[in-house]
Amino acid sequence: MLSALDIELTGRFLGHSGQRGGFMVLAGLLGGFLFIRTSSRMSRAEVSWWPGSVKTASGLHIHHLVWGIVTVMLAGFLVIALEPASPWGEILALAFGLGCGLTLDEFALWLRLEDVYWSGEGRASVDAVIVATILGAMVVTGAAPLETDESGSIIAVGAVVLVNLVFVFLAIVKGKLFMALIGTFVPLVAITASVRLARPGSRWAARNYRAGSRKAEVAQRRDSRVRAIQNRFFNVIAGAPSAEDPDR
Repeated sequence: MLSALDIELTGRFLGHSGQRGGFMVLAGLLGGFLFIRTSSRMSRAEVSWWPGSVKTASGLHIHHLVWGIVTVMLAGFLVIALEPASPWGEILALAFGLGCGLTLDEFALWLRLEDVYWSGEGRASVDAVIVATILGAMVVTGAAPLETDESGSIIAVGAVVLVNLVFVFLAIVKGKLFMALIGTFVPLVAITASVRLARPGSRWAARNYRAGSRKAEVAQRRDSRVRAIQNRFFNVIAGAPSAEDPDR
């Protein structure tokens, strides 16, 4: 049985219909992304019993981006037109998130208008899903960079936000975009990103790290280690890019 504290926390977190809807969108997004990535990897491995991609009689491959767009449009239209009560509102929110997952999984395709799914450029799709998940989770959980209580001073809060935005800007200039995004809501992350060495190729490194200097070499070694860890992580989730791609 749930304790009183569990019931209170659950009611506080998902007690509002908007939060429940947002949570279902996130669940659908992640579920749709993981399902279609798994499907694509099984098709790529030519698993005999897996149905694979959808093709017309003429051989036209219908990308799952199409199914995602149709699902998003249909779910969005029904929510706006019918304004359904629970549980149908949450069901349609789940369908909307599912469509988002299918669509964002091919973000690189609709960004470049080219099928780069298994290339290094295709990793932009994974980045898009991560960014969407982070932003969505922050909205659902109520995170806000301007959050304060009634007794808080507007001037003091404004000053803190402005200072934090300076650290966020520095993180961006140093090429740490994900940390800058999270740092907008969690100042400690922005501060950490702003004081550490910049990534090679960033504006900060180009202006401040002379070629062949110790800082440039350390930054390059650190970035190589971070990229190796990131690539292993992305390979587990999304599959390894084509072997001929030298960038990943």
